[in-house]
Amino acid sequence: MLTWLLIPVVAALGAAIWGSWASKSHTMGDIAELNGYARFRDAMERDPAE
Repeated sequence: MLTWLLIPVVAALGAAIWGSWASKSHTMGDIAELNGYARFRDAMERDPAE
């Protein structure tokens, strides 16, 4: 009987942990992604003969 009560509690804890992880700022990944996009854009603007 207690197992059925434990399943929603564990699910709620998992959702709370995931929610806190998903809402935190991921600034380092964004900066690296923007730098990669800038390099890609520069490469596309270059003349192929160079």
